[in-house]
Amino acid sequence: MFPFLPLVGASRGILVTWKSNSFSASLSTHRYAITLDFRSATSNGTWRLTSIYAPCTSSGKREFLSWFKGQNLPDNREWISVGDFNLLRRPKDRNRDGADLNEIFLFNEAIDKLSLVELSLHGRRYTWTNKQFPPLLERLDWFFTSNS
Repeated sequence: MFPFLPLVGASRGILVTWKSNSFSASLSTHRYAITLDFRSATSNGTWRLTSIYAPCTSSGKREFLSWFKGQNLPDNREWISVGDFNLLRRPKDRNRDGADLNEIFLFNEAIDKLSLVELSLHGRRYTWTNKQFPPLLERLDWFFTSNS
């Protein structure tokens, strides 16, 4: 199986694949995300995956954060949210000054409201570059899970 959200210009495409003989899934899409509620064929356990590609404009980020913060899951629901959030969590997630502190605050506020736990990224400190010299480097890709 493979639900997808098409590209918008040269960006914002999402593709999610899985083994349909291992998991069944119900699908919902939003302009920023694909959400799948999975059920294991072997254990009958369930969990939710939300794959994100957030907008990069200031107004788009605020609209995305409003949508993201409004996700409503029971406390015992297992949830993984991954993708390109186009947002920083801390000023040090950028190799130069100029981070938008208000966006950082709003992003962390949404993460706190949803009681999400960040899963560490190993290997590279930054996940995006403007490919100029000297480069602007930022960490925009994030992996979160619910407490359960």
